[in-house]
Amino acid sequence: MAEVEMRELKAVERIAHVRETIVGELRKAIVGQTQVIEQLLIALLAKGHCLLIGVPGLAKTLLVSTLARVLDLSFKRIQFTPDLMPSDILGTDVLQEDPETGRRKFEFMHGPIFANIILADEINRAPPKTQSALLEAMQERKVTVSGRTYDLPQPFFVLATQNPIEMEGTYPLPEAQLDRFLFSIVLDYPSEDEEETIVHLTTSAYEPDLRVVMSREELLEVQDLVRKVPVPERVVKYAVQLARATRPKEKHAPDFVRQWVQWGAGPRASQGLILGAKARALLYGRTAASCEDVRAVAFPVMRHRLVLNFAAEADGVSPEQIISQLLQTVPEL
Repeated sequence: MAEVEMRELKAVERIAHVRETIVGELRKAIVGQTQVIEQLLIALLAKGHCLLIGVPGLAKTLLVSTLARVLDLSFKRIQFTPDLMPSDILGTDVLQEDPETGRRKFEFMHGPIFANIILADEINRAPPKTQSALLEAMQERKVTVSGRTYDLPQPFFVLATQNPIEMEGTYPLPEAQLDRFLFSIVLDYPSEDEEETIVHLTTSAYEPDLRVVMSREELLEVQDLVRKVPVPERVVKYAVQLARATRPKEKHAPDFVRQWVQWGAGPRASQGLILGAKARALLYGRTAASCEDVRAVAFPVMRHRLVLNFAAEADGVSPEQIISQLLQTVPEL
């Protein structure tokens, strides 16, 4: 038992070092987006999926593909369109002829979802049936085609993007499906200095020399280790109270929640706060999660789980403002 604990402690120390190395490698291709990179790594370690919100041109594809290269993981990008069918994502049975015997048989042709990291670009462009096929695969980590089940490669990490400025011809994800994403990550415009650096790099002959930092097997071990990170009871209570405070019908809900929130975050938010806190603690070389870790992941965990009412829309209130007030209102135990 002591040997196992010592091995796990060494693993925690190594993860903190690897985090710095991963970020260093990503910095060769990505300028800025420090918080986004951290949140992506936390979600990956916690075995969660992410929704990326940002206007075009903010290097979402470059960020995800670079992360895949640094971690030696397979990467596929799926462009969602109104005519995309579930079989275009999952794969389909194709009639093939054996050249030796001449006999024909159906063979399963794997779809692009059979990769470690999937970028589902503009997921709200595809019809609900196709969205559901992806979301089911995210949840089950396997797909069923023609009555046969196929396991997806592990680790399996989906990053779905939504364009916040073009809503025409889209099929917005229902709240129940949004809830399946561990994090909703917002990418903002770069600062002036960062944009100048981006322009210099992308208009020159510069090619980042990326190296693999962690193997697939190592990553799977770290993902398993996240679940073993201890969480003090007071931290669990804080996370639960934070999530419950978003529900306007709760007895202890703040007045501003009753005023602006129609539906609060469900139990998946509480789970997400703790899983995210565990992964963040591990990422920074700590052996236990804290309230600070819970607060650090509160925005990506809860922003897509709050349904605001018409009063909030009229007052120009955003989910981020609600969460910010909650972090100031809900006390640590």
